Amino acid sequence: MKAGAGGPGHRPPLISEDDRETAVRRLQEAYTEGHLSHEELDERLHQVLTAETHSELVSALASLPEEGAGPTSTIAAVSGRIRRRGVWRVPRILKVESALGRVRLDLSRAVIEHPVVDIELHLGTGGAEITVPRDAIVDVEGLRAGWKEPLYKAPRRSRPGGPRIRISGTMGLGRLKIRHARR
Repeated sequence: MKAGAGGPGHRPPLISEDDRETAVRRLQEAYTEGHLSHEELDERLHQVLTAETHSELVSALASLPEEGAGPTSTIAAVSGRIRRRGVWRVPRILKVESALGRVRLDLSRAVIEHPVVDIELHLGTGGAEITVPRDAIVDVEGLRAGWKEPLYKAPRRSRPGGPRIRISGTMGLGRLKIRHARR
């Protein structure tokens, strides 16, 4: 076996300065969009600047939103209702934060320009109801429920081409209900 062909003396290829600069830019964008705290940015920049292999770069960029995901929009209320319905533009990433109160998001007539929409819920007490377009694909794997599991029944027949709605975050006391629009 030749050296460098995967044997004991094999070293992964070193990263280029272009790769390093791209990683630094992605971290800076994630920080300005609110995905990283100042401490996380410092820690990950150190990882990128000292990385020698692609796997070390990948590790430093783990859990960042997709490149070009756009800014995060946040809807927040301490108490009371949060409601979005009718025609409204759904951002690529939507954070919904409520300590007390109900949340109702109706995406059935909303303008959805992204193939994937991430909705991050942080709810204390109170339920949430989300109506998604008829052809949407819903993923609730990233949601942690403290009291009751989400109520969601995927349609028997789904049509391809709809947006993927990924719902994540935490819910305290309350339940998430998801339904598909009828039309």
